[in-house]
Amino acid sequence: MTVIEKINEINDVVKDIFDFTQTNEIVKEDFYEYLATIGARDISLNQMEKVFLPYIFERRIGKEHKPVMKMFLEEGKYKNKEIAESLSDAQASIFEIKKILKNGFELHNLINEKTYTVLSLTKMTSFRGVYAGQYIAARIFKFKDEYYVIEISSVLSHSQKEEAMRYAVMKLVQNPKLLYIDNPEKENEIKTIVAEMYEKFISTFGKDTILTTNKHADDIIGAFNDGEEVDLSDKISNLDTYKFFHVKELDNNYSNFLENSLGGFSSHSEIYDVAVIFDKEKGLYAIPFYETFTKIFANKNSIENQKECIEYFLTNDSIPDSILRRVHNEYSNFMEVINETLNTSYTFDELLQEYKSEYLNNNIYSSATVLYCSNAFSQMFDIISTPKPEPAAVPTQKVGRNDPCPCGSGKKYKNCCGKEA
Repeated sequence: MTVIEKINEINDVVKDIFDFTQTNEIVKEDFYEYLATIGARDISLNQMEKVFLPYIFERRIGKEHKPVMKMFLEEGKYKNKEIAESLSDAQASIFEIKKILKNGFELHNLINEKTYTVLSLTKMTSFRGVYAGQYIAARIFKFKDEYYVIEISSVLSHSQKEEAMRYAVMKLVQNPKLLYIDNPEKENEIKTIVAEMYEKFISTFGKDTILTTNKHADDIIGAFNDGEEVDLSDKISNLDTYKFFHVKELDNNYSNFLENSLGGFSSHSEIYDVAVIFDKEKGLYAIPFYETFTKIFANKNSIENQKECIEYFLTNDSIPDSILRRVHNEYSNFMEVINETLNTSYTFDELLQEYKSEYLNNNIYSSATVLYCSNAFSQMFDIISTPKPEPAAVPTQKVGRNDPCPCGSGKKYKNCCGKEA
């Protein structure tokens, strides 16, 4: 099969995906609700492709939070099964354009730190104005040992490196496996670091779990990172009342993640419990309201906002199945209380399949551990931690074009700040 034939077959399957959003009654209703939500109800068919691709790959429907792409595969109305399954594994990331090729790009993935040669599904004339050195948010997938770019959602100039790095870090926090997906060398590096950090954690604290509060969690984690001795006697949680409540500082989004991370748990004025846990296989976790969650089972119906707390632990994608296993193994009434509170009849395995299937089906390390190993995070942290230089003083007297520039650069004024004058 030639490259042209492959591209034609891929585009046929993409058309099948679009047809699916228009013919499957459940998906069609949700799709148009989605369009209305983002203010795109009346867009043209040409604009529709930019909208439906993110929808099909990222949207989840119903109480089961079932991925739309999975529903498409289950319905089976596609011309090429191999292509459809390959598309379902597409990875979305932020890339630096290294080269513009005759029929595609050479891209460096800022998240998994791997360089790809990718083929375009459209003519390269569609990318006028896209140059080497820029950054693109794109979705690529592998089919028959070749990579293809299926979607470019945004383009950033070479001067917007901070924005690109910020995007990469936020994607990592949302989906830690992006650091090592399609990059086994990086995964081996993470495994080695996790093993070393676990031994260090046990050596430092003598146990793998520390129950503390948001006022001390940052100090404990910071001291561990710096290799300092920590006196835990005054940092153990001992709250008068355990209750669950919403903490807006934990609602990190694309724009404020790093700033909130630097602020830490202690930035919230109200005190709540936090468990610092080192999982031997997956790395370091800081779990808000962990002890509150366990007290639901230790003291049945004694926790304020009990149902909301349970739902938080089940639906929060940053809380892995291993955390639920810990509590389930400690409390024999775990499923009884869960089912009674939620009015369900799950077994424990069914509960995990329903809410933590991503962890069951993939090897996912903690986001904190992944960030330790990420070049993008290191660069972004350096950028945000470095004080911004003070703006150059505006000269109050006439500066000759051949005089030294008053900004202190050492250049002539006409070649520096006076260049645009």
